[in-house]
This record gives sequence, structure tokens and C-alpha cells, in this order.
Amino acid sequence: MTRPNVLVILCDDLGYGDLGSYGAEYETTNLDRLAEEGVCFTDWHSNAPVCSPTRASLLTGRYPHAVGMPSNAPQGRPETDTEVGLDPEVATVADLLGDAGYRTAHVGKWHLGSGEMNAPRAHDFDESFGFRSGCVDYYSHTMMWLQGAGVPPYHDLWEDGEEVWRNGEYLTHLITDRTVEFVEEAAGADEPFFGYVAYNAPHYPMHAPEEYFEQVAHLDDPERRRQAAMIAAVDDGIGKILDALERTGADEETLVIFSSDHGPSREVRNHLDSSREPYEGGHTGVFRGEKFSLFEGGIRVPGIVRYPDRIDGGRRCDELACTMDVLPTVLEYCGLTVPEAVDGHSLRRVLEEDAETPHDRVFWEAGGQLAVREGDWKLLIDPREVDHEEEDASQAPVGSSPFLANLADDPGETTNRAEDRPELRTALEAAVRHWEETVVDS
Repeated sequence: MTRPNVLVILCDDLGYGDLGSYGAEYETTNLDRLAEEGVCFTDWHSNAPVCSPTRASLLTGRYPHAVGMPSNAPQGRPETDTEVGLDPEVATVADLLGDAGYRTAHVGKWHLGSGEMNAPRAHDFDESFGFRSGCVDYYSHTMMWLQGAGVPPYHDLWEDGEEVWRNGEYLTHLITDRTVEFVEEAAGADEPFFGYVAYNAPHYPMHAPEEYFEQVAHLDDPERRRQAAMIAAVDDGIGKILDALERTGADEETLVIFSSDHGPSREVRNHLDSSREPYEGGHTGVFRGEKFSLFEGGIRVPGIVRYPDRIDGGRRCDELACTMDVLPTVLEYCGLTVPEAVDGHSLRRVLEEDAETPHDRVFWEAGGQLAVREGDWKLLIDPREVDHEEEDASQAPVGSSPFLANLADDPGETTNRAEDRPELRTALEAAVRHWEETVVDS
């Protein structure tokens, strides 16, 4: 069996309802094409409602707490933030594929540590281009959102460990161009390639070139229009990457996985004026919650998998899957052994044989919130969400805990079923508390 090339593409703050194939009121032509030619998951979840933990799970196949990344990584210049981040001793998909002869590259956002010992090259990426903090200005590539914590603005764009300057160039385009360059170079070699492509869009600041605003000019809501314009720039980039795969003859033999790190942000930082109202540009579909929340809107995200040589496309899949399944899925398709410590599961049988989800239960923790999923049932402890009637978009407890929902009957988590299903509530609470004790607090 030929070993496939692999591209894992991640967006940032992209909601479940932000793509045409997931119900958006605008087209995302290339991502919709990817969904039509692949398997479009309707029950795909990030492993956290914030950036760094999900990225850690994607690269390691483990719960974020198990690899020391329960929350967002500290940010700063490498010389001032040298030791905190994803431990380089933890095996990543780049380590494992690199050892098997793959050429590996990281392009885009990192957010798993700013110091050299935590940077992409420390995790066996052969090459890297992007930024290490949580967000940067799209044109100056400067991080300027930590001044409240006493950190002055700093430039944050790096290539293979060296600082580079591309002032005035739109970062989404830079990420696309560098990925296309990597594909064109790697596809002609004898060994396969792995690319981790982490777009920072549509994370704030809400910047996009005018041409993309023109594509979504029919949208009346200015917040929605800004969100859609940024996504249109990513969609344009996806098209260029897919074209590069076809042009180099690598298309049929490349496994492409696309997702988002969590749901959309309601932070007032998204606004380009002095508004203090929650930002409403990103959509969660029918789901309740948003970034930072363990309600479905914070963690249910698009998930698309395409591999023309092995997977029949044009299908929607309602089986439960999550970010930590990426590593074991990739390893199985590449003919490699999945390490025993991995918490995720390969989705190969789901993708090829319409098998049921390999998950009995999936767990989450975020800022004191806990959640567990078992079949259609989901239990939350101390859940939080934005109060849309209040200013500043701060999250608050919902006042109902534990909260039990049947997602098949109530995908919007509107009704707490804890009182009428006490035995199930007790069993799920015991399970998530045991996981908290053995994984979160260990």
C-alpha cells in the first residue's frame, strides 16, 4: 500500500455554521468542494473551547491535560518565555511521521510555547513558517493584545527559527503561499510529506482585503460580513492548495483533514470600534454556547476528511469524532503503530466502512467546567456562556448544574434532563469526576 501524503488544515475561531456546507448563508466554494469530495462530519468536536489545548490534542492524540496543556500557552518573545509550552519529550505526529521518513512542515499559528525548546522545530518539524503567539495583526504580524498584562507589542513572524519581516503582506495569503510552495517542493520527492497548516483566520483582528468583502457584500450584518470576508480569504487559499495537489499529481494520494480549534468568539476584541456588545459575526448553527464554553457551540466544529484513493466521498457522517482522533487516524493510514498512551481513536473504519464511532465516552475540562459525552447524552458540570444581555461579552454560570441533555432530541441544549434521568446523571457525573481526578488533576 502506498503511504499517503497528509495535510491537516486548521482554522481559528471558526464556528459550526460558518461554512456553506454547514449551513452558512454564503458560499465557501473550495471548502464546500472538499466536503463534497470527502466525508463531512456533523458531530466533530474540538478537545477544548480554546486554542492551545485543542492544538496539543491534534498533534499528540491525547487529552490536553495529559500533555500539560490544559489552557492557552503563555505568550511573549522567545527570550522572555523560554520554558512553558508543549513538552518536546511528548511525541507528536510530526515526530512519528518524521521517524518514518516523511518530510514535515508547520505553516501558520503555533500557540504551543514561544521559546525555542517549545517551537515547531523542537517537535521535529523539518521546516516552519508562522507565528508563535495566540494572534497577530494580519499585516504587521505584531502581537499587541497583552498590554493589559504588562507585555508591550512585539513582532512575531518566524521561519525555521529565524525572525523574518513581511510587513504589509496579508498573513492568510502568506500561509497559503508557503503551503503551496511546500506541496510543490515535497510532491516531487521520493518520500511522502506531512503538512500542518494552521490558519489564524477568522480570529481577531478582523482584517481582510477588499476583494473578499466584495464577495460577501450581500450580507447586511457588518459583523457577519467581516467574518465571512476573512473566511473567504481562507477558502481562496484552500482552493490554491487543492490546485497544487492536482498540479503535482499528489491529489489522489493525499489525506486532507480540515477542522477548527473551537467555536466562534464573542469577545469585544473582535470589534473594530469601541463597542462593548458581544460580537456576533461567527455562527454556531443551532448550537448553544461559544468559544470558552463547553456547550456545543464552543466545541462542535466542522470536520472534513478527504482521501480520494481510499475514502468514498460525497457523504455526511453523524458519528462522534474529535480532534485527538487526527493522530491515530493519520498513523493508521500511513501504516504506523499508534502509541499506547494515545487517547484518540482511528476513524478509518468510520470513514471507509460506515462503522459506528470508536468512542464510548469523551471528556472535556475548561476553566472549571466539565463535560462528558456518552452516545447522544451529554452531561455538563458548572457550564458557562456569554450573557447576551450584558456588556463586555464575559461568561457567567448558567445556574443549572449538573446539566444533562440528549443531543439527538435537543441539539441546542435547551432543556436540562438531569431530574428525570437521575441514574444516568449519577453515572456520567461519576465518570467525569473520575476522569478529572486521574487526568486533569494528576
